[in-house]
Amino acid sequence: MSKPDWVTSRAAEVQAIFARYPQKKSAVMPLLHLAQEVRGHIADEDIEAIAELLGMSPAWVESVCSFYSLFHRKPVGKYVITVCGNITCGLSGADELVRQLESKLGIKVGETTPDGLITLLVTGECIAACDGAPALQVNLEYCGNVTGERVDAIIDAIKRGEDPRAISDRFGIPPVKAG
Repeated sequence: MSKPDWVTSRAAEVQAIFARYPQKKSAVMPLLHLAQEVRGHIADEDIEAIAELLGMSPAWVESVCSFYSLFHRKPVGKYVITVCGNITCGLSGADELVRQLESKLGIKVGETTPDGLITLLVTGECIAACDGAPALQVNLEYCGNVTGERVDAIIDAIKRGEDPRAISDRFGIPPVKAG
C-alpha cells in the first residue's frame, strides 16, 4: 500500500504535531484528524501511514479511530447531520426527527444523499445538549429544541448553501451550549 500524499505534503505539520507530545503515540488523534481533513474520511492507507509514523500496529490505530464517532471511515457528505440518539433526546422526539430526515432526504441513517451533500447519522452517545432536546448537529454546530418544522428549515437552508453556523440563528432555533 502506498503512502498517502499528506504524509509528505504536510510533513512540517506532522512534525509540529509530534513536537507537542512527549510520547509519539499520543499524536494518534491529531494525525487521524489531519488525514480526515485532507481526504474527507480516513482510508486504510491513512491507518497504515499513521501506524508507521507512530511505530504502532495498524490495529491499534484502527481501534482509536473506530472508538470515536467523529472519525469517518468512508466518504461523507459536505454536511453531516448527527441526531442525538441518547435517552433524553430519544424521549423528546429524536426518533420522529430521524424518520422525517430520512423521508425528506430520501436516505437511511448512515447514508449520503446521491448528490453527496448530506450524510445522516445518529449517535448512541449524548452530544451534551440535553437542555435542548431533541438536538442535532450540522457539521458539529448544535441545533436544539428541533421540531419537524425546524428540520425542514435546516435541510432547506443547507440546500441553499447557507453556512451551518447561521442556521440556528436564522430559524430561531435556540443555540445549545455543549457540556
